[in-house]
Amino acid sequence: MKRYLIAGLLVWVPLGVTVMVIKLLVGMMDRSLLLLPESYRPDNLLGFHIPGLGVVLTTIIVLVTGMVVANLFGRKLVKLWETLLAQIPLVRTIYTGVKQILETVFSSSGQSFRKVLLVEYPRKGLWTLAFQSSTSVGEAQAKTGREVVNVFIPTTPNPTSGFFIMVPADDVIELDMSVDDGLKMIISAGVVVPEWAPDALPDGAKPATRSDAETAA
Repeated sequence: MKRYLIAGLLVWVPLGVTVMVIKLLVGMMDRSLLLLPESYRPDNLLGFHIPGLGVVLTTIIVLVTGMVVANLFGRKLVKLWETLLAQIPLVRTIYTGVKQILETVFSSSGQSFRKVLLVEYPRKGLWTLAFQSSTSVGEAQAKTGREVVNVFIPTTPNPTSGFFIMVPADDVIELDMSVDDGLKMIISAGVVVPEWAPDALPDGAKPATRSDAETAA
């Protein structure tokens, strides 16, 4: 009985959460219809509400905005807009931070969250999963005199929060698992462990770590 109950939960709970999240997102996008004059809103024109029309309107707005800012005139408008926002202290901080994050995530050459790493944190001998966000550090790398990697260490079970640290490249171990698998392992607190076949290792052998190399030396 217990086995059947757990099997049922594994089917319905993820499905229910997925439906709730999609419903929340669609509801938020439907609010974009409030941008239309009241007499032109679909609810008033048709006499009934059609869920999801806001998603269509939001998509159109985003596409049109992208087409406008893709040309020289549009870029000048954006620059003027950002100059105006830069005059407002709190708004400037929030806007700049969000824009930098999005530019990093959607950058065509971006390195953000492309690799899953093992780092010794919070102390030597304790290992935690982390994501490589970048290898370009600039001043920090120049002043340490070492190759430094930007690393984000997420928290469990909410990986949207965490810690940012800069780690010497030779102090991290790169894993074969994908970012999605790494997130699943973090969210589940290690309950969900991605499958891994150490084909390149001899039978009974363990992956060498930096500490092993130091001990051998």
